[in-house]
Amino acid sequence: MNNLILRVLFFTLFVMFTTKIVNAQNNDYEIFAIKFASTYRPLPLSVNVLGAPKDLTVDPSFSIFLIKGKNGKNILVDAGFLRNAEQVKDFGIQVYARPDSALLPLGVRSSDISDIILTHPHWDHMGGIDLFENAHLWIQEKDYEYFVGTAWQEEGKNGGFNKEDVLKLVNRNIAGKLTLVNGDGKQIFPGITVYTGSQHTFGSQYVLVNSGSDKIILASDNAFTYYNIEHLMSAPTHATFDTKAYIKAMTRMKKLSSELKFIIPGHDNLLFSRFPKINENVIKIK
Repeated sequence: MNNLILRVLFFTLFVMFTTKIVNAQNNDYEIFAIKFASTYRPLPLSVNVLGAPKDLTVDPSFSIFLIKGKNGKNILVDAGFLRNAEQVKDFGIQVYARPDSALLPLGVRSSDISDIILTHPHWDHMGGIDLFENAHLWIQEKDYEYFVGTAWQEEGKNGGFNKEDVLKLVNRNIAGKLTLVNGDGKQIFPGITVYTGSQHTFGSQYVLVNSGSDKIILASDNAFTYYNIEHLMSAPTHATFDTKAYIKAMTRMKKLSSELKFIIPGHDNLLFSRFPKINENVIKIK
C-alpha cells in the first residue's frame, strides 16, 4: 500500500512539473514593435488627449507588433495599412515601409505570420491584412458586426473605416480564416488574453501578453499616447464612443500590467526611445 501511495505521489508531482515546464514554454514570448510609417511632424497633443494643454505636442508613429513564441507562433497585433489608403495624404505620411517588408529585419516573412489580432478595424490597423495570406484573424464579434453593418447605416459612425477593408474582412470570414471573439478577458492563445472596454471603436480590444514573469499590455488606440496613460486622460470624443469607459480601461491596464512601462501606447513615437533598439524602426519590448 505504501509503495502504491508513493507511486501515485511521484506520478502526480511528475505531471505537475511537466505541465509547469510546458506552460512556461507556451508563455515564453518575445515582443517587438515595428514602426512602418511616420509623419515626422509633431501634432497638437489635443488630437489624442481630451483636455490636453494647448502648448503640448506629440510625435505620432504608426506601428505593428510582433509576438514571437517558442511555440512556433508568429502573431501580429494589427496589420498596418497600404500606401494607397485614401487617408495617407490627409495624415501627412512622409515615411512609409510596407508592413510585410518592415518585418524582414527580424527575419520574419509575411508567410511566417500565423495569426493577426485586430484591435479594431480602422484603416491604419487592418488595411494590410491581405499582405499576410496565411494568417488567421481575431477580432471582437461586436466590432466586426458594427464594422460590416451598423457603421454604414444612417445612424452609424464610419470615420476611419474604409469600404475596401470591409470586403477584405468579410472575405476572410467566408474563407474560414477569421475568429469572432465574444467578449472581455478571453484567452485566445496560451498566455495571450484580449480585453475590451475603452470603446475607441464599438468593440475595440487590447492585448495582454504573459511572458515569463512580465505582463505586457499592447494597448493600441485604447491608449493613444503615454500622456493618456500617465495622466489617465481620455481620447477626444471623436475617437471614442465613451470617454469615461476609455479612462476606466486605462485604469484597468495599470492593474493588469506588471509595470507601468509595459503599457504600450498605440501612436506615440516616444515608445521607440524607451526600449532596446534592433534598428531605428524596430525595438524589443520583451
